[in-house]
Amino acid sequence: MQQHIVHSPKPLRIVVLQGGDSAEREISLKSGAAVTEALARRGHRVCAIDPAETPLETVDWPRFDAAFIALHGQFGEDGAVQTLLTGWGVPYTGSRAAASRLAFSKSASKERFLSNGVPTPEYRLVHFSDSRRYLQQVAEELGYPAVMKPDASGSSLGVSILDTPDQLTQAAEKCFEHGPFGLLERFIAGTEWTLGLFDKLCLPLIRIEPRQEFYDFRAKYEDDGTGYCLETGHSPAELSVIEHAGAAAARAIGTKGIARVDLRVDAAGNPWVLEVNTVPGFTSHSLVPKAAQRFGWSFDELCERAVRSCVTHHLRGPHKSQDRANKRSKLSLREAS
Repeated sequence: MQQHIVHSPKPLRIVVLQGGDSAEREISLKSGAAVTEALARRGHRVCAIDPAETPLETVDWPRFDAAFIALHGQFGEDGAVQTLLTGWGVPYTGSRAAASRLAFSKSASKERFLSNGVPTPEYRLVHFSDSRRYLQQVAEELGYPAVMKPDASGSSLGVSILDTPDQLTQAAEKCFEHGPFGLLERFIAGTEWTLGLFDKLCLPLIRIEPRQEFYDFRAKYEDDGTGYCLETGHSPAELSVIEHAGAAAARAIGTKGIARVDLRVDAAGNPWVLEVNTVPGFTSHSLVPKAAQRFGWSFDELCERAVRSCVTHHLRGPHKSQDRANKRSKLSLREAS
């Protein structure tokens, strides 16, 4: 059943936030450009802003109806920009600050999964100051093959699969390039899946078929040979189990708007949630637009729905005290402009 969104004939004034200075800047610029073009085709007045070039405090936010967040990585998915926009009373797409902050930390989100009965691979949180001997001990406890990944990074940056102990040193160096904390995680042999969501609506599942063993950055954004299967050949019952796990993970995090859950499915058909993405990609290789298209929504309509939904939810709601704080923030911005 498609979620009902009230469509107003009035065009909106929208800021698309893109770029930033995270390691995922280039992907964000591509996502932002695609979103900007889509919303313009829908008749909206769109302004693309790169926070790395234009401080958001200098933007005259009262001139705009909403912000579409197409920022990936730090200051896009970690709750920071969401906190600013909330304080300024600006409706924005995607999850709120607390959910974004939780999802951005893989270890914190995995603890939330475990407390809510969501299946996720066993893991240990590690730090760049840990001795190689300690890391080796942790990897041996988890068993090989194992996965090493940054605690807070996306697009598979800094992720390695370790088949043997002698790969650990190089994997650790790669991981800690993206932050002081990392995860050693039990590797789940099987297939790669993703579930896109729009609020509580589950979009069609996608099984991912990279040409190499690991669905890394290159497979995600550069390799046209990566396969995306919407006709999966699985029974409705099998798909329901995977979808249920993904939806439970999104509920545990508290996502809103567009989100994506990445999973592995083992040989016995058991799903294992890897992570939740609160600002998934919007490039030509991105998965949520592919799932939405299968559901019957074009890329342009998906972007339109995301903006209309956030504006509708915003109008339904902040408490009066928050309204007063927002008005004060807007007045100070007018005085500064």
